[in-house]
Amino acid sequence: MDHCAQPGLLPIEEAITRIFNSLNPIQEIETVSLPAALDRVLAADINAPINVPGADNSAMDGYALRAQDCAGELKIIGQSLAGHPFTDAIAAGQALRIMTGALIPPGADAVVMQENTLRNNELLTITQAVSAGENIRYAGEDIALNSQVFSAGRRITALDIGLLASLGIAQVNVLRKLRVAILTTGDELLISGAAPAAGKIYDSNRPLLTALLTRLSVELLDLGVVPDQPAALRDAFNQAMQWADVVISTGGVSVGDADYTKEILAELGEINLWKIAMKPGKPFAFGKLGSGYFFGLPGNPVSTAVTYHQLVVPGLRHLAGETFFVSDTQQCLSAIASHTIKKQPGRTDFQRGIFANENGINRVASAGLQSSGVLSAMAKANCYIRLEAERGTVAEGEAVTVIPFDRFIR
Repeated sequence: MDHCAQPGLLPIEEAITRIFNSLNPIQEIETVSLPAALDRVLAADINAPINVPGADNSAMDGYALRAQDCAGELKIIGQSLAGHPFTDAIAAGQALRIMTGALIPPGADAVVMQENTLRNNELLTITQAVSAGENIRYAGEDIALNSQVFSAGRRITALDIGLLASLGIAQVNVLRKLRVAILTTGDELLISGAAPAAGKIYDSNRPLLTALLTRLSVELLDLGVVPDQPAALRDAFNQAMQWADVVISTGGVSVGDADYTKEILAELGEINLWKIAMKPGKPFAFGKLGSGYFFGLPGNPVSTAVTYHQLVVPGLRHLAGETFFVSDTQQCLSAIASHTIKKQPGRTDFQRGIFANENGINRVASAGLQSSGVLSAMAKANCYIRLEAERGTVAEGEAVTVIPFDRFIR
């Protein structure tokens, strides 16, 4: 049995549910320009102010005509270009040279591709007939006037911005950004650029979290490295809780003699959960801090990364007002283990793996040492190998669940 699989550890699914139920999503709204809307969360539904396309237009370079006239020789009476429409009507026995995107003239009901025609000066013969409606993009076919384009709670993507621009929308109403404060704890930590020192290690957690939080478009306050001193921790948390919606700390939530973070958090706020049945990342705390919330992450860098991705990211997205189902946020695949994968029953294990499709078969191998202090293996990985809590060692050739890394962890 896993020596850390103690009674009372909270299953990860229950932990996420409890976190969600504790969070009150923000409500404040602001208006931003369309280019500034990337990764922001929509505060209101958006309905189409126009049809897309705005009018019937050609899907091909060719000739606009009446489909019933395809059998005879047609007279070419002009041309229609994108942005330069032909306004006269097409009559029986007539055709109009037309380019992709150009408006369909009155009277025409089809477009024949130029490859299916023979032209002799201003006379046209159709070599392959078309049916009425063929090669025409109709007004509102993509998006109809007044139809709902996006609903409130959507996190805006680059493609969304392109779509909104095609509707002539220049500004959108979004929820304000989350304010997030981060800090790391530990007398052993050095900042990057400092000279190496005996017994010291470089702080990788704050640079890691700073980079990852940019994916969520938050306002960030970096409180730096805080020493393992109750007074210093208290001051840092008091400073953070005056401004932040969320405080994220790493280290100090275990059971060591100098692990004061959990103690100070309980003093200043309210701890709603602590210790999760997951590996890596058992010592994880969540609760209230002033009018906001806190996430206390383990100090080992891989544990920091995994708990942030699996527990904090869903919480922050929910708090930011985003509408989503947690079950839909991670693509789960089945893969064959390329070798034996060691595991003790007791906790859900998120081992770091390298996934590949070989000749149509999904396979996964370990990315390296699985210690919670070995960040290099996670940097090499492209997925989690998610092993169920009750599962033991996996034999080579057994099927496992793989979760490819998404943009929130890469």
